[in-house]
Amino acid sequence: MSEPTARKHTALPKARILIEALPWLTRHHGKTVVIKFGGNAMVDDELKAAFAQDVVFLRHAGLRPVVVHGGGPQISAQLDRHGLVSEFKAGLRVTTDDAMDVVRMVLAGQVQRELVGLLNRHGPLAVGMTGEDAHLMSATKHFAEIDGEQVDIGRVGQITEIDTGAVQALLDDGRIPVVSSIARSADDFDEGAQVYNVNADTAAAALAVALGAETLVVLTDVEGLYADWPNSDDVISKLTASQLEKLLPELASGMVPKMEGCLYAVRHGVTTARVLDGRVPHAILLEIFTDEGIGTMVLPDGTVIDQQDKGHQDNQGEDQ
Repeated sequence: MSEPTARKHTALPKARILIEALPWLTRHHGKTVVIKFGGNAMVDDELKAAFAQDVVFLRHAGLRPVVVHGGGPQISAQLDRHGLVSEFKAGLRVTTDDAMDVVRMVLAGQVQRELVGLLNRHGPLAVGMTGEDAHLMSATKHFAEIDGEQVDIGRVGQITEIDTGAVQALLDDGRIPVVSSIARSADDFDEGAQVYNVNADTAAAALAVALGAETLVVLTDVEGLYADWPNSDDVISKLTASQLEKLLPELASGMVPKMEGCLYAVRHGVTTARVLDGRVPHAILLEIFTDEGIGTMVLPDGTVIDQQDKGHQDNQGEDQ
């Protein structure tokens, strides 16, 4: 019997990788996944391209991806060009009427358009929209709480209602909705076509719940949720909603809206919520289609978690 050729040998690892993905492809087929796009993945050209490839791969693998984005760095840069000061209170951007004009322009006219363009290099897939479109997101004025007092931070909104009709129609048509985190005003006192700036982590979580998504994925600039930061850089692989709730008061301010979003999602019907390091190319594919998993997965209460298991096999579905 002749020896296998070298070419066959080099192809074997590729086949193993594809087969490893099979149970995950089966589990997630037809399911909706909401991805919050942010951090370094949003500003680094190579990471942006890899992110677009991942999302298109999900779509062609039979999933229904929805992308929600903010644009903090781009907004700050544009405000600076307009001579407007970037100010934050309680972790939220103070948004004056002038600043809101810039926020709207940057999110819908710059960040969204670039992402839609990257996705559409792979075919006529992505459609951009904001929370204003078809009443997708409605919000009321949000006041920051500082030292127990309510502080006015301008045109910052708190989502009160989601109408998923337009997003569902796009998904049913095989498209990839790309949503900017701007909401229409639902305040009675707010005359005219006014809008609110809403936190993109919060918006992604609310949309995931409203869509009945299988998974919420939040891209950030850390490896996941650290068990004992800054004393250790060990990442918590999996935890339940109640375990996360106990940790919230100890978290750095930047992680709070992300983890609150994950908590809200899994407590309102989303099967898993995951925080991933967006600095890792193809982090989404590594998380969803491999046995190891990366980042931190949040699961509903009642899920049995094997603390020895470093991967993300979440004890549900075909490969229990």
